[in-house]
Amino acid sequence: MDVLDFREDGAEETAIAPQDALQLIAFSVDEQTYGVEITTVREIRAWNGATPLPNTREYVRGVINLRGTIVPIFDLRARFGDGRTEPTRTHVVVVLSVGSKWVGLLVDAVSDIVTVPRSAVHAVPEGNSTDTELLCGIVTHNDRMVGLIDLEAVTSTASAAA
Repeated sequence: MDVLDFREDGAEETAIAPQDALQLIAFSVDEQTYGVEITTVREIRAWNGATPLPNTREYVRGVINLRGTIVPIFDLRARFGDGRTEPTRTHVVVVLSVGSKWVGLLVDAVSDIVTVPRSAVHAVPEGNSTDTELLCGIVTHNDRMVGLIDLEAVTSTASAAA
């Protein structure tokens, strides 16, 4: 069975075989769009604050208790070196599974679900070392670039500090 992708105007795009499809949850931080594989997403929650932890890096906002599981929250804007987010009611936390642990990413908003062929993933251009280290690829969808977050990289150094 093929997976169909639709353009914003509702017209059908090319069919993508399931084994070749990459489905992403896309979200924004400032004017940039990023994505993670949909299979890693456990929950999307409104920002309700986090309990700060002592001696953590700027991008570790603290932890939340999610039905008995302690989940560290990472401020993605700060992780990319753009300063701490000043959260409002519209900010959300995307809760993800990374290996055997759960983590949350504080982002501005979740925008949509993106389906692209795996062959459409391009390498991250050299130049900005933070982007090169924290992204595992880039795809183009509906005339916008979506940076693919390398979850292991984003959470590995922070979890050592948390």
